[in-house]
Amino acid sequence: MLERYKLLKEYAGPIDLKYMSYQELINLAEEVRDYILEVTAKNGGHVAPGLGVVELTIALLRVFDPPSDVIVWDIGHQAYPWKILTDRKEKFPTLRQYGGISGFLRREESVYDAFGAGHSSTSISAALGFRKAMDLLDQKGYVVAVIGDGAMTAGMAFEALNNAGHLRPNRFIVILNDNEMSISPNVGAISTYLSKILSGRFVQETRQRVKRLLEHISGVSRIAKLTEEFLKGLISPGIIFEELGFNYIGPVNGHDLQALERTLENIKSIEGPVLLHIYTKKGKGYKPAENDPVTWHGVAPYKRESGEFIKKPSPPTWTSIFGKAVVELAQMYPDLVVITPAMREGSGLVEFSQKFPERFFDVGIAEQHACTFAGGLAAQGLKPIAAYYSTFLQRAYDQVIHDIALQNLHVVFAIDRGGLVGDDGPTHHGVFDLSYLRCIPNMVVSAPKDEQELRDLLYTAINSHGPFAIRYPRGPAYGVPTEGFKEVPIGSWEMLVEGEDAVILAVGYTVYQALKASEMLKEEGIKVGVVNARFVKPMDDSMLAHLCKTYPVFITVEDNVIVGGFGAGVLEWLSQKGILKRVLTIGVPDRFIEHGNQNLLRSLVGIDGEGIANRVREFLRPLKSSELHIL
Repeated sequence: MLERYKLLKEYAGPIDLKYMSYQELINLAEEVRDYILEVTAKNGGHVAPGLGVVELTIALLRVFDPPSDVIVWDIGHQAYPWKILTDRKEKFPTLRQYGGISGFLRREESVYDAFGAGHSSTSISAALGFRKAMDLLDQKGYVVAVIGDGAMTAGMAFEALNNAGHLRPNRFIVILNDNEMSISPNVGAISTYLSKILSGRFVQETRQRVKRLLEHISGVSRIAKLTEEFLKGLISPGIIFEELGFNYIGPVNGHDLQALERTLENIKSIEGPVLLHIYTKKGKGYKPAENDPVTWHGVAPYKRESGEFIKKPSPPTWTSIFGKAVVELAQMYPDLVVITPAMREGSGLVEFSQKFPERFFDVGIAEQHACTFAGGLAAQGLKPIAAYYSTFLQRAYDQVIHDIALQNLHVVFAIDRGGLVGDDGPTHHGVFDLSYLRCIPNMVVSAPKDEQELRDLLYTAINSHGPFAIRYPRGPAYGVPTEGFKEVPIGSWEMLVEGEDAVILAVGYTVYQALKASEMLKEEGIKVGVVNARFVKPMDDSMLAHLCKTYPVFITVEDNVIVGGFGAGVLEWLSQKGILKRVLTIGVPDRFIEHGNQNLLRSLVGIDGEGIANRVREFLRPLKSSELHIL
């Protein structure tokens, strides 16, 4: 694939950039963009963010010397050019494939990846940690955090800015990549020129000298400070960063490589922490992504020529089923409101936001705030649905416990991407939620087996009291017809198949897989019952008691970690009742699962139909038929 590129084909690493002419660098940038499009068209991935930071990546690698200088990228959505231009150009076609390189930055993948992350707004905190550690160890070098793509809406970013402004470290630079999605509008050539002037050594040194002089003149310092802030406020949007203790530079055109490089060189000589504000075009160089950067933030495989997504015929997704149900419920309940932390599209809420704009709240990348905000809405009598990805709800865990469950507030948590999500890998797998939710008092925890049950659980949750969580997987559902809503008794399970030798207690996605396993085993003369354990908490006490009298062996199956999950809950129940029972727990093992095709990963951990059948067969094989009796 690299043979078609004149410069990229021969490119050996960051040192090459320092000897290229600007025309060669411009040509290289276009080749990098083309390479990203070639790979993501086949693999899918985060297209628009990376296309917007190619020049920034080149400038960083020319001005700084990583890994001696530390560059911390926020999330990693923006870092495809970084992977290509550091040491992974040959491996880039394996992006997000099982056994290939990650779609995010990972320390174990490259020495150039200083800090890994799949959740936003962590870069400034991590970079400040690097800076202070280097100071304590008497290590030189620069530390740069690159944050953007809406990540500055998270409180954690401002917590880090506040701390950095207090510590006042030298050689500490934060680059705010404003890609027209947040912060401020584009500005023109005059502001770029002004930024180069402001970042120059003469202006900065003169400014510091004047400040020191005025500090010794009684009564003048305060007036001078106010005058300086007033004048800067007229010409730049960075006064908030100045008040936090940063030297603010910008905005700078992030696609003007020469201006960007010169500004970065000037910044290296400024004392104290610096915030460089650049503006870029998200999706630059690819018209479909430029015209619709929200959609092209992260996409499935597509036809590069037309920008048309390659869609295989499949049932509606769990996400779309949820989105449609919420619209219908909103028509039934005028006090229903929806909150999401920057996941309007991802959580299937576009139609709701359009039909009920006054009842829809996208709070930005602020998962903690979203949760407590929902609590306030509930405390005043509304019916809030807080829509999260499972992996992002982890960031609001204290709020779930302290602000919602402790006060027993009626907040419905609609948790998308439960279980193994696929190509985004360990930072995005939603495999911990059953464990971290079921231990919380007052919390109802549920998982639907199919589309209709998702609708029914939502209806049940809206008509219940107290916190209620519904988690469902990513991707296509089963194609089950849906119609209307009905209330499901909280804590009730559903017997789907009767058996004799054992019974499978399955949760959510794994219910239909358990049914497949039961059919496979039946052909071998092994009769296994299947229960839809749609409520992880509370459990169905009466059915469990009945099953204990009927089946000699329990098998629990879940697309959640085994540690502390549904299976652990069944074992706890048996222990509390003083019942001895042979139990096999099947789920995600106690390790982080790599990225790869969603169904491949499910197969590898053994929670698909064949995997469940194999585990049950192996578990029952050592038992003599005489031992298969009621304990």
